[in-house]
Amino acid sequence: MIDNTFTLSGQIVDVVHSNIFPGSITVDDGKITAITPLPSAEQRFIMPGFIDAHIHIESSMMPPSEFARIAVCHGTVATVSDPHEIANVLGVEGIDFMIKSGNRGHFKFYFGAPSCVPATPFETSGATLDAEAIEALMARDDIYYLAEMMNYPGVLADNPEILKKLEAAKRHGKPVDGHAPMVEGDDIRKYIEAGVSTDHECNDVGNALEKIRLGMKIQIREGSAAKNFDALIPLMGEYPEMLMFCSDDKHPNELVKGHINVLVKRALKKGYKLMDVLRAASYNAVKHYHLDVGLLQLGDDADFIVVDNLNDFNVLQTYIKGRLLAENGVSLMQRRKEEARNNFHAAIIKPEDLRIADEGKNIKVIACMEGNLLTNKIIASPKVVDGNIVSDTNRDILKMVVLNRYAPAKPAVGFINNIGLKRGAIATSVSHDSHNIVAVGCSDEDIARAVNMLVLTQGGMVACSKTEFALLPLPIAGLMSLEEGARVVEDYERVDQLAHEFGSQLNDPFMTLSFMALLVIPELKLSDKGLFDVAQFDFTTLTMD
Repeated sequence: MIDNTFTLSGQIVDVVHSNIFPGSITVDDGKITAITPLPSAEQRFIMPGFIDAHIHIESSMMPPSEFARIAVCHGTVATVSDPHEIANVLGVEGIDFMIKSGNRGHFKFYFGAPSCVPATPFETSGATLDAEAIEALMARDDIYYLAEMMNYPGVLADNPEILKKLEAAKRHGKPVDGHAPMVEGDDIRKYIEAGVSTDHECNDVGNALEKIRLGMKIQIREGSAAKNFDALIPLMGEYPEMLMFCSDDKHPNELVKGHINVLVKRALKKGYKLMDVLRAASYNAVKHYHLDVGLLQLGDDADFIVVDNLNDFNVLQTYIKGRLLAENGVSLMQRRKEEARNNFHAAIIKPEDLRIADEGKNIKVIACMEGNLLTNKIIASPKVVDGNIVSDTNRDILKMVVLNRYAPAKPAVGFINNIGLKRGAIATSVSHDSHNIVAVGCSDEDIARAVNMLVLTQGGMVACSKTEFALLPLPIAGLMSLEEGARVVEDYERVDQLAHEFGSQLNDPFMTLSFMALLVIPELKLSDKGLFDVAQFDFTTLTMD
């Protein structure tokens, strides 16, 4: 690592003034102290580093200190991070863990206060953050915003507790992130008027345009489960100042391949203006969230990247506060060891705990979709063996289970379509938002086997059958690993590969499964307490009346 006092020359990309010119920058103790135009300079491009405008770091299955070591290789210098996942497991203790881990390196993490812990009262979580807790978090200098307000029904119903949380953010002058899938008309107007300023849950241009015209910023999301880039990038042509890029959830095997840099390249290949695209990847987030991330201006922190050209965008170097943290795809950040912490008290289950007696009625089935957090509801006749409803691999209607991980409890059982397994089972303790154990499989025995492996390891991801298994332990809150990033990727790819060998055709079956207990995304989901109809925002029966 070089000293953080130096001079560097090249083609300076000034996104603030929409200008590119040959010049040099002088960095003194991590700050830009001079910007000098030159008659000519090397054909390398110096520009602001990239910012992920909305991400749950936990989805990388690495703590912040390890996430940063990989992200800097792709030119990312900062993230706007919602610690919602670990907060559901460990509360404020979990948020403090994320901040402490993030502070152990030079990467710039900006954490928010999770607004919905638990996301709904219809599931069991490990913690609760009420309005009083949010008020205390909003008062902290290391909390930068109120994270995604998923309980939009509560906002629309003027829920007093929700309104107190929104008022706390306003009182402390901090932005409020949104989460409003398929909300429109008078409802979205009221939601925005309550103070919500962003949304990353748009699936089409029409819904996004309605929100933009009411003053809301749209975060174009391309994560491991939800991929909305292609649908939303046309907004760049007319509303570039209202856009930011984000990943929301990024699994480790995809993070090592690329991050926000991939979205920049894709947008440019579609013909959008360079400055508009780069602003969506940096400037717009800095201004919206009031971040102290440098934008290559005099007096700024020296947070920038060097790329070889403006077509391929190969990141040659990444600097944060003048420190060279990555070069030619190799991280120069020191690895930091973290300590495990957890909240896991589930009990072993038996196959008979999963039995559902046939009532001679059709059943409601969750239909998941590739690259989308939304689900559909289908009605199907069940497969019945010995008087019990079982998985039907021929029609891809498989039994799904959610088990309370915070106390011994009876499993909730439902059925799901489009997972695609032909044998075995998969299970994970990464299940939004309360992170109970969620599993799906081809037989009750397979499902119980997978669930019990996670009970014994106190969290992780597993694919298993009677004769084979692959396991990724996640001892930090059942969400993150203690291992080096490369090992996390290796273990994750092993469980992912076995899930595909079992028959799943989904791009990322574990990521898809992890959202099947998310009760704030329509249409049909399963919590540890039962089958849930999101449109009615209440429990529903498995069988048709």
